[in-house]
Amino acid sequence: MFEPIIKEIQAYDTIIIHRHSRPDGDAIGSQIGLKHLLQVNFPNKKIYTVGDEAESFAFMEDSNMDTISDSTFNGSLSIILDCGGANMVSDTRYSLAAKTVRIDHHLFTGQFADVEVIDCDYESCAGLIAMMAMESGWKLTPIAAKSLYIGMVTDSGRFRYDKTSANTFRLAAFLMEQKFDTEAIFRDLYADDFENKKVKAQFLLKTQFTEHRVAYIYTTIAEREALNLSAFTVSRGMVNTMSDIKGTSIWVNFTETEEGVLCELRSNDLNINPIAVKYGGGGHAKASGATVPDRETAMAMLHDLDQMLGD
Repeated sequence: MFEPIIKEIQAYDTIIIHRHSRPDGDAIGSQIGLKHLLQVNFPNKKIYTVGDEAESFAFMEDSNMDTISDSTFNGSLSIILDCGGANMVSDTRYSLAAKTVRIDHHLFTGQFADVEVIDCDYESCAGLIAMMAMESGWKLTPIAAKSLYIGMVTDSGRFRYDKTSANTFRLAAFLMEQKFDTEAIFRDLYADDFENKKVKAQFLLKTQFTEHRVAYIYTTIAEREALNLSAFTVSRGMVNTMSDIKGTSIWVNFTETEEGVLCELRSNDLNINPIAVKYGGGGHAKASGATVPDRETAMAMLHDLDQMLGD
């Protein structure tokens, strides 16, 4: 499966690794993991990571992105990770590269790289990178293993979501052959201070329900600024305050920004991905996202989700 990707990696001296904007643990973990895999297995190549800030994943080692000029892309290979659509890539200069490849596990909505390996049976893009390393016999370093493990943990919901498989645990075991502190990882990922717990309680109390019991939270720019919270913290960080509400199988978090309304869609049962795709987004069957221009469009999306439960 990975032979076309490896062939391109071997062919280029400069490799630039991208992932989606507003990175989650899988995006940043895949990116850092692949960087360190390539550095140790192809020591004569120049490897860069680019994109926006890691934000809540800044605790990860080597999470600071490289600052490179446009000219660095000349004659280079751009590798795009964990990204279901071209509009989601952080640092669009990948188009300046001589060749582009994509490794992804989101539902396929169309090709945008020259060479692509897409497998939505994997719980994470990090899992795909780990499999590529295992099958290729690549040397594995502790930082590469730790980063990929974080990607697998976060995108599988701590090995809870239904994409978790026997293969997931085989790859996790492969990574854990390296020495890293899993207890420290979980502390960094899930430890929460009291002030943040109070904020989450405020958002839970903001939860509303549609006629057919889609749970949703809508946060305006003014509300977010009053709490001094980033868009990412509210959008990704608060969506699952609505998870596990009895009688609710779909929940969505709407967060206003200057660029539009961020929409985080989740389900524990139904495939909500087509709704995200309809509004220019994408993702997984039960966890997708999109950015829409205004509140009116966000409410139209909410209506569509409600109709799914009403049909």
